[in-house]
Amino acid sequence: MVNPNRGAVGFSSTEFEQEYERPSKSEMKRQVDALQKLGEALVAEPRDRVKRVPMPEDVRDAILECQTITNHEGRRRQMQFVGKKMRTLDEAEIAAIQQTIDGWKGASKSDTAAMHALERRRDKLLADDKALTVLLSENPELDVQHLRTLIRNARKEQAENKPPKAYREIFQILKQVEAKKKKDAAAEADDADSEEDDE
Repeated sequence: MVNPNRGAVGFSSTEFEQEYERPSKSEMKRQVDALQKLGEALVAEPRDRVKRVPMPEDVRDAILECQTITNHEGRRRQMQFVGKKMRTLDEAEIAAIQQTIDGWKGASKSDTAAMHALERRRDKLLADDKALTVLLSENPELDVQHLRTLIRNARKEQAENKPPKAYREIFQILKQVEAKKKKDAAAEADDADSEEDDE
C-alpha cells in the first residue's frame, strides 16, 4: 500500500522527532515498576515511620490503608491503588521519599553493626575474665558483684543448654552502657557548641 504522506507538500521530519521525545514504552514500564516497588517498601515499614515520610496526605492514607488489609485479594487491589497514587507524585516528592527510605537502611545497618559489636563484647566477657576488668575500668559505676554472678550464670546456662536468661541480661547491661556513652557524648558536643556560641 502506498504511504499517503510520502512526498506530501508541507510534511516535515520534525513531526517524527516530536513523537520520540517522550520516554519509550519499556522506559515508562520501568518507571511504573520502580514507583510500585517504592510503594511496596513503604507498606512494609511500621506505621509510625510511614507517618513521618514527607508525602501528600492522599498517598500516605492509601499506604496506611493497605497496611490494615489482611485479605489477599483486597490487599493486592489496594497495592495497585498505592502504585497509582505513587504515579501522581512529582520528581521532588519521589526523591524525598527515596532519600528517607535510604536513610532508614543506613540507620538499620549501623544499628545492626552496633548490636553485633555488643554481642562480641558479651561473648568476650564469657570467654575471658580480663574483659570484665576492662569493662569495669571504662565504667566504674557498674555493679561488679552482679556482673560476676551474671557471667557465671551465663556460662552455666551454655554448659547445661538452659534458656539464656543471664546471657540476655548481660547484653541489656552492655546496651545501657553504650546508650549512656552516646548520651554523654551528645551532651559534651552540646556543651562545646554552646561554649562556641558564647565566645
